[in-house]
Amino acid sequence: MFRIVSKKTLAQGTVIHMKIEAPQIARKARPGQFIILRVDEKGERIPLTMASTDPEDGTIDIIFQVVGKTTALLSTKDVGEYILDVVGPLGRPTHVENVGNVACVGGGTGIAVLYPIAKAYKDAGNRIISIIGARNKDLLILEKEMREISDEFYITTDDGSYGEKGFVTDVLRRVLDEKKDLKLVIGIGPVPMMKYLSFLTKEHGVKTIVSLNSIMVDGTGMCGACRVTVGGKTKFTCVDGPEFDGHEVDFSELEKRLSAYVNEERLAMERFKCTCEK
Repeated sequence: MFRIVSKKTLAQGTVIHMKIEAPQIARKARPGQFIILRVDEKGERIPLTMASTDPEDGTIDIIFQVVGKTTALLSTKDVGEYILDVVGPLGRPTHVENVGNVACVGGGTGIAVLYPIAKAYKDAGNRIISIIGARNKDLLILEKEMREISDEFYITTDDGSYGEKGFVTDVLRRVLDEKKDLKLVIGIGPVPMMKYLSFLTKEHGVKTIVSLNSIMVDGTGMCGACRVTVGGKTKFTCVDGPEFDGHEVDFSELEKRLSAYVNEERLAMERFKCTCEK
């Protein structure tokens, strides 16, 4: 059992930040790794990337958006209550080195995944150009944290309610056109964002890393649900990733596989809402 020690809402009541007691995971976790949690004995397993860890306090931080039954159920848990299972750290940690100018591009809740990775690259001596975005101002998260570790910092919103109107890829294109000698681009967010970002950086010949954590289920390589094609070969996101070379990911296949259970997910959410209303 894992106790929730703090909880706060970050955006529009749908993005939740929780701090959870998990001392063994906190001691071993590295940027880019994730956990698998199960809310109760009847719950499904879902993957969540850790936004930060505190080995001294023995806590890990997760940030998630309420989009389905399990995240909705998790959001009903309060401080002092317990989560049944938290397994981790899982996946391969981010390979961090001093390469020079690094662009860190995050969209939506992908910013929570991006933050510890961007911080690790900053701590390694790199110059960080951060570009973060959301559909609107109210959905933007971790602005203060990302700004503090950035040498250049840009914000976009789809509707223009904050920062520049447009997409994070619009700003990235400008940065690439200005020839700022980027050595690496890290892009984490919705699959369409990572897809277009990878096409864009490929045109400019800049190495690009994307995180495919959204497709994972079991987290141990046993279920096979997270199969992706990378460089013409089948990879398992949970054990071979979750980070891959964005120029080698078959995004068309990935998008099809992500939509495979949309109807089932919708029905599960509707049943959960009906249960809550009774």
